[in-house]
Order: sequence, then structure tokens, then C-alpha cells
Amino acid sequence: MYSIRAKKPSDVVIVCALRTPMCKARRGLFKDTTPDYLLSCVFKGVLERTGIDPALVEDIVVGSSGTPGNGANITRMAVLHAGFPEETSSMAVNRRCASGLQAVAQTASSISDGTIEVGIGAGVESMTMFFGPRSTITAKDTCEEMMGVPSAVDCLLPMGLTSENVSNDFGIKRKEMDEFSAHSHQKAAAAQAAGLFKDEIIPVVTTVKDKDGNVRRVVVTEDEGIRKETTAESLGKLKPAFTKEGSTTAGNSSQVTDGAAAVLMMTRRKANELGLPIIGRYVAAAYVGVPPRIMGVGPAYAIPEAVKKAGITIGDIELIELNEAFASQALYCIKKLNLDINKVNPKGGAIALGHPLGCTGARQIATLLNELKRQNKTIGATSMCMGSGMGMCAIFTAEY
Repeated sequence: MYSIRAKKPSDVVIVCALRTPMCKARRGLFKDTTPDYLLSCVFKGVLERTGIDPALVEDIVVGSSGTPGNGANITRMAVLHAGFPEETSSMAVNRRCASGLQAVAQTASSISDGTIEVGIGAGVESMTMFFGPRSTITAKDTCEEMMGVPSAVDCLLPMGLTSENVSNDFGIKRKEMDEFSAHSHQKAAAAQAAGLFKDEIIPVVTTVKDKDGNVRRVVVTEDEGIRKETTAESLGKLKPAFTKEGSTTAGNSSQVTDGAAAVLMMTRRKANELGLPIIGRYVAAAYVGVPPRIMGVGPAYAIPEAVKKAGITIGDIELIELNEAFASQALYCIKKLNLDINKVNPKGGAIALGHPLGCTGARQIATLLNELKRQNKTIGATSMCMGSGMGMCAIFTAEY
């Protein structure tokens, strides 16, 4: 009988999952740091943490959402800058907010089918440099025929409006959105104070300019967006950000953030051969499409598909990193699937930590595996919605 806990030499296992701190876009400590450098830092962190010979890493896949060329050039540059040989290949992928998770899933598939034996799935986003008009198409950028298909037109909706649609369609109230968001900050603040992020974060040495152009060297070690003083009452004073009478505000939406993350994977056989400690296993992934006007509901449909592929039930999931693109959609998914709120984002989510689009899917894995180990649990999931109407989920097991 199949058991998700069974161990086989051919398993795709994770030996390292690291991330940079998450910093506020445009005004944080990474505002003058390029995405290729952020990527190089996590790649170097993986090499230093594991001691693996860079030449053994055959392929590196990086997810990025807004970076020009989907990040193909910055990926290759970061690979070489980090010390991988020219023979190590690389590619970039864009599945919107699931780009980092897609990079991990694609790397896992290549290992599973024997194309490679060792690879890295990663994600990066500098929303300081590439976000908004520079990375978004509008109606004027497409053709008249496309505008005749309502669902295609909905793909162009600002994400905040899709949050309002979820709130209105499914009765998600402003008060509960603010309460959920405040709780995200409170959980993240408690985790940060207890040092629970330290094992997943690699310090980043960089420079930052002040308003007068003076440059100073900084060592960034912690996430910047967490606000321990946040309460539902303080969030309730914020004005709606997208519609005059709406419920979505800057306080109950994910933060615009810069960051990078990387996950080193290989077969169990290879990890044992190299004497590397196995921290987790990739089990299965699923992606689904949903109506673009309510894109945030994606996880409510991707999670059931992923657990089906993994041969488990939703109730078997012991912890889940559910991306908080907006409180409205996160709450909808929790309610729709009847998830135990205590299993969801125990160290806070994107409302507190930030959501650097292409990075998030890889960042969640580092956060999940460390928390599963801390709580002495095994089965976890990561999931997120995606702009233009999709959802993705992946199932992992922790080993320790």
C-alpha cells in the first residue's frame, strides 16, 4: 500500500532551502540591489551551507514574474557570479505568483524523469525595479479581437479589483480581513522575536543610497515588513485602496517586496552518496485555472488536486503555507476547504513578510520545511493564487 512517508532511492529530495530577508520595495534595504545579485547571494548560500561541488549542479531554474525577459539573463549572470561553472545550464520561467514554485516543480520533474540528477529551483523578484507599468500590459497592448472575450479582458484587471470581487462575491467582510491581517503580523513578529526565521535566511551584504546619494554598506539579516504593533483596529482606519467603498486596503494586502530564494534538490540516492542531510521531499504538484476576475480563489481548487496526486486528503496536511496575496482570497480558501486556521501560516504570511512575486513559491518551501521540523510534523503544502486566474499547490514531506 502506498505511503507518503515511504522512502525510496529515486525520491526527489531537498537538501537545502534558503532565502534572503524580504525587504520593502522602493524604500527598503534592497532598493538599490539588483535581482541578479540577490539570486547570486542565495546560490552562494546554498553552496556554502551544503559544501556541494558546484559542478555537480546540472541545471538551475529560476522563477520571476516582472523581470524583463522573464529573468533569463539575470539568471545566467547570477549562476556564473555565484561560482557555478559555465557547464551548469539555466533557464527562467514565469507562472506569475507561482513562478518560484514552478521552478522547483520543473526541477523536480527533470530529476524524476532522469534528465538531471542534481538541480536548483529558485525564485527572485525586485519589485523596486520591475513592478507596475514596466511589467504590466493594458488593453492598448493587445488586439481588438481579444477584447471581445470577457474572460480574456478580465486578465487585465488590477489585482486589487480581483480581491474586491472575491470579497463581494463570497461575503468576505472588511472586519475579518483586517483581523486576519493583524494576526499575520502578530504571528510573524513572534516568530522573528523567537529567532524562528534564522535557519532559512542567509544574510545579504549590500549597499544602499540615501536621499543625498551617499552610499553605505549594510548587512541585511531580517525581514523588514513585519509590524508587531499592528492591530485589527489600526488596520480598520486605512482607506480602501482600489475602490471607494471597497474592503481591500494596503494593510490587508500582501506587501510589495524584494527578495530571492533557492531550493537544492537531487535524488535520495545521490544525497546519500554525497553524505548530504535530507531536509524534505518533493511529492506532487498541481496547477489549475479559475475565472480571472476572482483569481484569488485558485488555491481552493489547486490544493484538492495536489493532495489527490499525492494520495492523501486535505486533512492529512499538517501545515500549509498559503500565500496571502490578499486577506479576502486567503480567507475564502480557508473557508472553502475548511482548513484548520492553526495549520495555516504559523509564522505569518505575505501580508506581514511580503510577496516578491517570483520568489514567493521558493520562499514558502524554506519556511515550511523549517516549521515542520520545529513542530515535529511531516506533511506540508505550499499554495498560491496567480494573476490572470490560476492556482498552484505542491505537497512536501519533511525529514529530520
